[in-house]
Amino acid sequence: MTPTPARPLKAISILLAGSVLWGLFWWPLKALDADGIHSGFVQVFAYGLSALVLIPLVWRSAQGWRSQKGLLLLIAVLGGWANASFATSLSEGSVVRVMLLFYLAPVWTIIAARIFLAEAFTRLRLIALLLALSGLFWTLGGPAIFAAPLSSVDLLALSSGLAFALNNVAIRAGHALPEMVRAAAVFTGCAVISLVLMAFHGQTAPSLDALHIAELAALGLFWVLPGTLATFYGVARLNAGRAAILLLTELVVGVFSAVLIGNEQLSLHEIAGGVLILSAAIIEARSESAGNEPITEHI
Repeated sequence: MTPTPARPLKAISILLAGSVLWGLFWWPLKALDADGIHSGFVQVFAYGLSALVLIPLVWRSAQGWRSQKGLLLLIAVLGGWANASFATSLSEGSVVRVMLLFYLAPVWTIIAARIFLAEAFTRLRLIALLLALSGLFWTLGGPAIFAAPLSSVDLLALSSGLAFALNNVAIRAGHALPEMVRAAAVFTGCAVISLVLMAFHGQTAPSLDALHIAELAALGLFWVLPGTLATFYGVARLNAGRAAILLLTELVVGVFSAVLIGNEQLSLHEIAGGVLILSAAIIEARSESAGNEPITEHI
């Protein structure tokens, strides 16, 4: 969609609000986990409820997606895994580390776009790639990365960013699909994948009281759903490069809130890695703007 210049301040404000919601997403996840509600069930409930809310809109736009069921299924699988693994890693690991590893997604997008869409490696994108890979090295501990294998949470966070990047490529290929349909597909994919993982690990639904049910419903209806719609609204109305830079608010909010609220600590390696990854993301945003390419969407 071609960005429209009308009312840019409104679009900027809404996009920033969505980014803040996603940056703070770790907070309710960890709070619910502390109450004995594991992240798998949280995702089944919150994302499943969000998908159900969108079903009437999806049904009304059936003519816009019936011919692309295969691509829609791919978006559901990739986007579903991206969200499921991201939420799980946030719930179980260090928020700072998970956010930094997830935000390597622009790097995987560069590589995937080159492989699947034949998009060129520009000079800016090569610089961004090198910076981000350097950031990955330092985030994981620098030379100490070779002394011990990555943790399961690290692998989940990395796979989340990779799946998100591949999903972005699939979304570019299916840009004509209605936004609500894509959102519903990802929500459904996340809920189904989380349910399968629960069964695989032998997890059952926790005992819930009325307050827990209200909290889970609020997370889906007043956090996941509006956060997604806010992102859709902003990226559709702003220049690609500007929107990409504004979306970095999520990373900044996530890291600083984890330090200030979650009492997490930033190591020197993580600070160095974070600066490199943030720089790479900003450079890639400038590359998006210069190339006039569509911005990808966070859901």
